[in-house]
Amino acid sequence: MSDPSPRILAPRILAPRTLAVAAPGALTDTASDTLRGIGFVVLAYFLLTVGDVATKLVLPEAGVSGAMIGRGVFGALGIAGLALAQPVAQPWRMLVPKRWGMVLLRAGLSSFVSLTWYIAWRTMSLADTYAIGFTAPLMMTLMAVPMLGERIRWRRLMSTIVGFGGVLIMLRPEGEMWKPVVPLLLLGIVVMALTRIMTRLLATTETAPCLAVWLLVSHTFAGCLMLPFYPPAGVPSLFTWSALLLVGLANGLGHWVFARGYALAPVSALAPYEYTMLPFGGFFGLLMFAEIPSWSTLLGAAVLVGAGLYNWHRERLRRAAERAGG
Repeated sequence: MSDPSPRILAPRILAPRTLAVAAPGALTDTASDTLRGIGFVVLAYFLLTVGDVATKLVLPEAGVSGAMIGRGVFGALGIAGLALAQPVAQPWRMLVPKRWGMVLLRAGLSSFVSLTWYIAWRTMSLADTYAIGFTAPLMMTLMAVPMLGERIRWRRLMSTIVGFGGVLIMLRPEGEMWKPVVPLLLLGIVVMALTRIMTRLLATTETAPCLAVWLLVSHTFAGCLMLPFYPPAGVPSLFTWSALLLVGLANGLGHWVFARGYALAPVSALAPYEYTMLPFGGFFGLLMFAEIPSWSTLLGAAVLVGAGLYNWHRERLRRAAERAGG
């Protein structure tokens, strides 16, 4: 049941009848909006996983640079076209940032994140990279202290420490997951956690298609910069072009929906749903690449998931106590 007297947190994007559209307004922390936000981010993670699978398929031929450029060009064109087709006056205004600097900074950081994952996928499985990526919700918990003014309580601190113990289980030095690219991937995950919080902050002034389209434009430029270092293997085949189209459209729509979710619900409520990418990625990895996670990956991921879900449980109890008291 929704809280009858929602707390006003900050401006938000309201989206009547469409995914799109909307002028920023006041963000409320209500049960109904949080449920909608959860639905949006779960759908977004499914779409992003589809895009990741298509990317891993084309990396041998398109290279890291080609995958970045394809994601950026096809995704940006798709999102721009969808936004301009919205039944609102001057729909192009939805694509114009109000805080140019912060929007472009988030876009550039997101491009760096994608580069780290794409480089990692040349030697690692989807499920292994996703399992390491489960550090992101814990990092978001820590980053929310300076960025969102949240307090870190002792239980949350202890569960975060336990969660990072899960990373050590997965990355034990003699384990098969440990590879030279792992430190780069971990750096990318730290930056990814930062961009998640930036998405919530930018939802106060920017529309979802604006955040999605500039992120994808940035991917195009980053891919061009990477051409000398990670070039395509040759002229892309028709299959590769088709897969790159899927990469762009799945990621574009995924980031649009993702931004809508973060405009509706607080970071602490959405962070645990990062974990939905493991079953998505595990299923597609097994189906498309015959990838089977090792026991240490599954055990470490279970520790990480448990720590993240405990943080989520404590947050729910805290919010219930605050509502009951006030």
